[in-house]
Amino acid sequence: MYSNDLRPNSLDDFIGQKEIIERLKIMLQSAKIRSEPVDHILFTGPPGLGKTTLAGLISKEMGSNFYPTSAPTLTKTGDLAKILTLLNKNDVFFIDEIHRLPRSCEELLYSAMEDHYIDIILGEGITAKSIRIPLQPFTLIGATTRSGYLSSPLKSRFGIEFKLSFYSIEDLSFIIKKNAEVMNLKLKDGVEIIIAENSRMTPREAIRILKRIRDFAITKNIQEITKEFAKECLKKLGIFLYGINELDKKILTIMYERFSGGPVGIKTLSSLLDEEEKTLSENYEPFLLKMGLIEKTSKGRILTQKAIEFLKYYEVLTS
Repeated sequence: MYSNDLRPNSLDDFIGQKEIIERLKIMLQSAKIRSEPVDHILFTGPPGLGKTTLAGLISKEMGSNFYPTSAPTLTKTGDLAKILTLLNKNDVFFIDEIHRLPRSCEELLYSAMEDHYIDIILGEGITAKSIRIPLQPFTLIGATTRSGYLSSPLKSRFGIEFKLSFYSIEDLSFIIKKNAEVMNLKLKDGVEIIIAENSRMTPREAIRILKRIRDFAITKNIQEITKEFAKECLKKLGIFLYGINELDKKILTIMYERFSGGPVGIKTLSSLLDEEEKTLSENYEPFLLKMGLIEKTSKGRILTQKAIEFLKYYEVLTS
């Protein structure tokens, strides 16, 4: 049997982001001693680095209830008010993609975060009246891939901001080995490094690849994963050198063939690739920038020599 419980159960089990974990432990210990909720926390950084996981672990460490939601689902102030009034002391309220929170909901959070109350308007016209509803002290944890899109009033109400960074090969290898054990998957020496090198520097991608390799192993009745088998699986999954995938390659190819390497704007790329700007800017651009395959200039994105060498290596370019 394979377990689906691949998330860490405590901050001690969380791999990577060492400085953040150390600071979180101090905050949690202080909050417990004071018998108060942890200060409001903002997690920023690219997708797949563990923002949601960390929020859940904070709740677990505090022994409180965890209320996760996503900003796009909070379309009305009433939806947000309902959740806030359900919170007990020290509970953790997690809002993913908090930069997409409607302005009306954002403003409702101001008094909730600072003074533990919300004002609700009942009725309309001259009969309308404001009712103040007290709230239990709670912790709001926000997560965003685009911290620059948060308004200053909301951002200033978070007690601390943690920016999660991409993972090292060493940390990813450890995560892969640990999850392989949970999946009862036997990896030969060095296989975890091959997977880590192609995981786009994120645990989410590393675990996704490991699961797909498991699928190939099960269907082919492979008992032990070798380097050769792992490389064969990566090729079938459309994963190239550095963890570049098919869409990454399309981005690089279009930039070279249509724009001679750039500069090119994100809107133009979005139209040509039939992908949302948000998807490109949040899920693909940070990785390509980190790997040194593109650069951002005032006129747009441009290819680097490293990207051109990659395209030549895979025979996308013939000269």
